[in-house]
Parts: sequence; structure tokens; C-alpha cells
Amino acid sequence: MKKIAIIGATGYTGSELVRILTHHPEVSIEVITSETHKGMAFSDIHPQFRGIADDPLRSADEIENYSPDLVFLALPHGISMQFVEKLWNKNIKIIDLSGDFRLNSPDTYYQWYNIEHSFPEGFKHAIFGLPELNRDRIKNSHLVANPGCFPTGAILSVYPLLKHNLVNPEKIIIDSKTGVTGAGVKPKNVTHFPNVHDNFKAYNISGHRHTIEIQQELSKAGEQSAVVQFTPHLLPVDRGILSTAYTFPNQQLSDKEVKNIFKEMYKDTFFIRYNDALPEIKNVRATNYVDISVSYDQRTGNIISLTALDNLVKGAAGQAVQNMNLMLNLDELSGLNLIPVHP
Repeated sequence: MKKIAIIGATGYTGSELVRILTHHPEVSIEVITSETHKGMAFSDIHPQFRGIADDPLRSADEIENYSPDLVFLALPHGISMQFVEKLWNKNIKIIDLSGDFRLNSPDTYYQWYNIEHSFPEGFKHAIFGLPELNRDRIKNSHLVANPGCFPTGAILSVYPLLKHNLVNPEKIIIDSKTGVTGAGVKPKNVTHFPNVHDNFKAYNISGHRHTIEIQQELSKAGEQSAVVQFTPHLLPVDRGILSTAYTFPNQQLSDKEVKNIFKEMYKDTFFIRYNDALPEIKNVRATNYVDISVSYDQRTGNIISLTALDNLVKGAAGQAVQNMNLMLNLDELSGLNLIPVHP
């Protein structure tokens, strides 16, 4: 059994990691940490785990006492980088679920996060953890930067088109709608029930931090840099993301050609389910699946591609476990054969 540690396990992402890993056949959770709730049982913070995961929460300073093979960092950006630096020479593989190592350089990180990076060395080694695109590199990596929830679906919805040089890379429009768990477990005015219920709104237009992450990875797909207009919206639901991407062909295409490109690209990827039916967030709830569909609009000559995923699973913890499986040379699907919860 591979030994696993989870640093910062009291948020939504941390609880999802425990939910998935508890029944993983090839790993054991050796230690779960929380500085705020140290000494309490994990199930005191997440009551759904009573009788299932009653482990006491430890301090992150105790991690090395448990000799983990891999550590998940379920911490806010700006904090994760400090732990990566501490663990760097400890022969421990790291999956960081924050945004601290997703971008190409500390300068770009500062531009979008307005924080001076304390461990720039990590950028030379971090691999962007989208397994369907970077599987071989992830297998050999020491540090994986788990993608953001919005970028996962957004990148997958456009990547095949740019890879085949079929659309204008400088004009990509992506609208994404997310449930409130994307804002984290701490109460905020924006996620307060009276403000969310029976409401629907856009936020952080033109400046969301995931914009550069999406743009960066899509730029690797084609022959020139991509330019992305990204707009997030908040849905009055707890979990799930539906993304709609609009791209503009640079040649004559047909609906059949476009669909075949997506089918071919993702035919060997277990967690990406292509279907001509339009994706819905309830059809992927609590799973690591991404449902994807694409259409060529004959009237406008444009392409519309849609993805649905669970922001806490494929958008966070599930994708992290998928990356863990690759990094530890385990079956990529292990622990992730989760059936969607519907209704």
C-alpha cells in the first residue's frame, strides 16, 4: 500500500480526497492535517464521515514522521508554495491543488495573483496535471500542479480544434457556470444563501485568474498563441460546472468533421465521455467524468463545444487522485470508478 498524506483537509477539496481515497484499493491515508482544528477528529469537521474517517487531525509539521510516498496539498494559493519548498528534497511526490505552480513562470504568477512567489525553482519541474493531455509527463514527475476547475473543462472543449489548426486561436470565447462550492468552504457574502438562491450572475469578467491558465495550455495545442475571453458565472447549485466555448473556423468544415475530431481525440480517455447529447451537470455529479459535446453551426459558420464536470472531483480531488495513480505507477482508474449521483 502506498502511503498518502493530505495537508489541509478541512475544506471541500480535502473532504473529497478523503471520500475517494478511503476505498482506494492501493493506498492508505496515513495522516490528515489541519492547523486550525489540530487534535479534533476529521469527522468532527465533516460529520458525513462519522464511523468512516475518525482520524485525528495533525499538524503539518508531523508529516515526515509518517514517511508518505505522496502528499496532497489542499491549501490556498500563496500557502502551498511554502510547503512545496519544505518538502522538495524529502523524496516525497507532491500534488498541489492550488494555483501556485500552474503557470509558466513566477512573473506570470505575480501578474495574475499579485503575490511574490517564494519558490520559483518549482516552476522548472511542475507538470500541469491534465492527464488526458500530459499523461506521460505526469508519470515521471515529482511535482504536479493540479488544474483549476474551470480550466479543466474549458481546455478540453477547445484543445482538439487548435491541435488540428481548425479555428482562429486569437478569438476564443468561453462562458462557464459554476456551483457555489467553487468559492470554498469559508462563508462569504457572495455564497450566502439569500444572495445565491433564485439568482444567476456573472463575476470577475476579464480578470479571472483561470483565464491565463486556460490561455496558457491552449497555446500549447496549436502553432500560435491563443487569446481567450473567459467569463465565469455563479449558479444557484452546490456543485458542477457547465462550460460553453465558441470558436471561429479558419476553413470550411462540416458538423460531421468537427464531431469526428473530438471523438478521435478522446476515444481512449476513460473519463471524457463524448456524446452528441448536450452535457448536464447532474449527469457527472460526484464523479471524475467530463461529458463533452460539439456542434458546427451551419448558419453562422462557428463551432460550439460544451463540457460538464463536477468541480470538486474532476475539477479538483478526483483529477488529483488520477494524477496520483499515474505518479505512483498504479492503475489510472483505481479508486475513481464512481457512478454519477442523479437526482
